Amino acid sequence: MAKIPVGILGATGMVGQRFIQLLENHPWFEVAWLAASERSFGKSYQEAARWKMKTPIPAGIANMQLSAAEPKGAPKVIFAALDADIAREMEPVFAEAGCAVISNSSAFRMHPHVPLVIPEINPGHLQLIRSQSWRRHSGGFMVTNSNCSVMGLALALAPLQKAFGIESVFAVTMQAISGAGYPGVASLDILGNVVPYIKNEEEKMEEEAGKLLGKLKGGEVVPASFAISTHCNRVAVEDGHTESISIKLTKRATAEKIIAAWREFRGLVADLELPFSPAQPIFYDERPDRPQPRLDIERGHGMTVSCGRLRPCSLLDWKFTMLSHNTIRGAAGAALLNAELLKAKGFLE
Repeated sequence: MAKIPVGILGATGMVGQRFIQLLENHPWFEVAWLAASERSFGKSYQEAARWKMKTPIPAGIANMQLSAAEPKGAPKVIFAALDADIAREMEPVFAEAGCAVISNSSAFRMHPHVPLVIPEINPGHLQLIRSQSWRRHSGGFMVTNSNCSVMGLALALAPLQKAFGIESVFAVTMQAISGAGYPGVASLDILGNVVPYIKNEEEKMEEEAGKLLGKLKGGEVVPASFAISTHCNRVAVEDGHTESISIKLTKRATAEKIIAAWREFRGLVADLELPFSPAQPIFYDERPDRPQPRLDIERGHGMTVSCGRLRPCSLLDWKFTMLSHNTIRGAAGAALLNAELLKAKGFLE
């Protein structure tokens, strides 16, 4: 099978670098075009990028010349790793030009006609693409993945919502510094410290969780009805967002049934055999001191969410700890899985 050529907007940033790393040797997609800011235009990738991944720059990418960030000459499939303000202007231009824009940005996540998708949870929301004006005019469209802090939360909640119903959620995050990009948080601000504020993060978690776990009815997403409150903190961890979560369920459940719901969960796309889909989306760890970022974020090649420490909650019903890889499951890997789903469903033909 001939590979589909793809492009990356924001290719020199941390998420752009993760896209390049994950797409190396991908069976369906091949990086054919890279774009970054004006100061990088015309340079080779290795000259322009301050490479921060733990693997070398792929040989085919190092000498690739960076293009201007405009649709002319770009492939039809675009992964976008842009800041929200830039994405708000640039992504619609590519969609209007006929490109499939698979975005990691927050700019259009809550747009009523743009699907916010986690393939295991809500693949049916892709039908929103058909109502996009870009789709009607040029064949282009836009799909987004969620914020990195809500990604693991939504995956952990999905099987519990289906089995027992959810009335309320309280979550406290301990978010890795890689979530702030590069250079990110100054060392004097984060070393030996916890920063109890990440701009717009709590609002994103609360809004996006409702859309991700909502139902598609009459061409629009009706958000999930449970109440959710979050506290977001930046901590001195390189990769991996840890969350302490309490939940109130609609139906009574035992610990054994909750753990079984997580362990049996395979999501709604298991039969599609998507290359980047983990065999086990949620792993429950019995050990009392797990999950931990240093030890557990690479599970399922960074795409598996780890849960642990399930125990009764004296305020709600149950509480547990959740860990997800924020730049793989929560960013580039999520967008890549969305692209695989789009291909499997015939949207990239």
